[in-house]
Amino acid sequence: MNNVLIKDIPLFDRPRERLKRYGVESLSNEELLSIILRTGTKNYSVKDLSNNILKEIKDITNLKDFSINKLIKINGVGEVKAITLLASLELGKRVYDSKLVNKINLCSSNKIYDYMKNKLSNKKQEYFYCLYLDHKKNLIEEKLLFIGTLNRSTVHPREIFKYAYINSSESIVCIHNHPSNDVLPSKEDIDLTNKLIEISKIQGIGVIDHIIIGNNNYYSFYDNGDIL
Repeated sequence: MNNVLIKDIPLFDRPRERLKRYGVESLSNEELLSIILRTGTKNYSVKDLSNNILKEIKDITNLKDFSINKLIKINGVGEVKAITLLASLELGKRVYDSKLVNKINLCSSNKIYDYMKNKLSNKKQEYFYCLYLDHKKNLIEEKLLFIGTLNRSTVHPREIFKYAYINSSESIVCIHNHPSNDVLPSKEDIDLTNKLIEISKIQGIGVIDHIIIGNNNYYSFYDNGDIL
């Protein structure tokens, strides 16, 4: 084990100094990880710890697929460092997504399916999202509201419409997945959709579709005439 310490590296060549001198783009993946992780452990310097991670994931883009449990199996990575890495990844994702969100137009079930399918395919539980749209059907915000078995007691209309008011949304699209891959709506799906439509007429915020996603297909309440 080399156990190269940051303090052993000449001051001008340390990651933080290089960032200040040359900009964040000049840093290697190892240097970026070293800054995020901040410190090493008893057995590994932060430099060696960063290299352990890079060797395990093989390609930096694979880091997005690592859970806490997978990260803590890497030598030297404890729960705190795993959480720090995942939080950094999520923050970067949100910053990037925020630049694109107003350019996403969701004017058809097919576009909505293309936008959401990667987030909902191959899930073991049901995930319930709402998409909040402006008057041109541009995405304002996407919100994951519930995880679990979908029923009217867990999916409360109050939460769904609360974010519509916060975002001054013109309309809402509800989306959830069926882990069974059978996208036909259940009785609970139909009851919930009908309840939301009733409330939407009172609130003046349209529920324009409810889409159920499987692994390679989907069901649209609007396309099938269930929402007029």
